[in-house]
Amino acid sequence: MTEAASPADRVAGRLTAAPYRFAVVYSRFNEFITRRLLASALDALARMGAAPGAVSVIEVPGAFELPAAARNAAESGQFDAVVCLGLILRGETPHFDYISREVTRGIGQAALETGIPHAFGVLTCNTLEEAVQRAGLKAGNKGWEAAQAAVEMASLFAQLKALFPPS
Repeated sequence: MTEAASPADRVAGRLTAAPYRFAVVYSRFNEFITRRLLASALDALARMGAAPGAVSVIEVPGAFELPAAARNAAESGQFDAVVCLGLILRGETPHFDYISREVTRGIGQAALETGIPHAFGVLTCNTLEEAVQRAGLKAGNKGWEAAQAAVEMASLFAQLKALFPPS
């Protein structure tokens, strides 16, 4: 068993958005839900101190288009983190499974390959009621949570770069 790291050895992100720039990529499909996710994410970024003009909203037609737009934003060099927001609602065909898998894989791959954190705020719900709950009622708002994760990861990555500069 090893000893826990001392506080001096610990690196953790902070919830201060002020010095960072964010892309918020959201899907228009199921917009009555995704607009709620977007509003909450923007509110979270503002409350955590994102500077005016430090947040760019990128709108895509559906969840399937999120990874490509998120990757494009990350590769631009203009953003410290990307927030991905959407809703994939289960239907009567396997389409839900295919889209959910590819969107999840694509967002994760974009984050790993670009080195820019991508926060996952894509709801994968069995029912519309479940989506409504996760977009601001009983289950909180996943847009807020994704924005919070993006701020924390932007801060963490900045600290890691300062501690371990690329060679």
